[in-house]
Amino acid sequence: MIDLYTAATPNGHKVSVTLEEMGLPYTVHALDFQKQEQKAPAFLKINPNGRIPAIVDDGFAVFESGAIMIYLAEKTGILMPSDVQGRSRVIQWLMFQMGGIGPMMGQANVFYRYFPEKIQPAIDRYQGESARLFGVLDGQLKNHEWLAGDYSIADIANWCWVRIHEWSGVDITPFPHLQRWLNAIAARPAAQRGINVPPRAMPETDEEKAKFAEEARKMLVTKAD
Repeated sequence: MIDLYTAATPNGHKVSVTLEEMGLPYTVHALDFQKQEQKAPAFLKINPNGRIPAIVDDGFAVFESGAIMIYLAEKTGILMPSDVQGRSRVIQWLMFQMGGIGPMMGQANVFYRYFPEKIQPAIDRYQGESARLFGVLDGQLKNHEWLAGDYSIADIANWCWVRIHEWSGVDITPFPHLQRWLNAIAARPAAQRGINVPPRAMPETDEEKAKFAEEARKMLVTKAD
């Protein structure tokens, strides 16, 4: 049985969606950021960096969401090609998310939603770069159903971030192929289950968004301390 240490974030969902797609049994340990559970000594033994997600598989700990996805794909032979070039294509698009989509959207979220003051040049910078990266995905998906051959961990990783584009303040209207791909993955039962691990709905009303942003701002202050 795999133990999954996670929270309701895109990086956490990357792993839970992967586990659901693979049909692997796992136990969820939802960490409370406000209580700083990710910095507890017991968890730091699993991930010295004190971040989610992490897994423990038969006593073997793996941290960093992309590393976990590769580990699970290699363990099961699912969602990753077996040939060298096919595997490389998947990892390239996985790294694209980890080095581009995730960091840029993450910073867009901070400055657009969470930061106590609006610094417009920062907002424009990260929203603009996120949109540029969406254009790269759209171009790849114009002539391909999925990012790297068959449906893979690369699709899951990018989807878990791109699906929250509205929260980042990035419009996807100019990207029809990206929209098609987003909807295709959203319709998959495993993806639907995975984004509800652990259960937490994204805020929809203005009141919910304000409350969510205030909680995030408090966590930013806590991290700074």
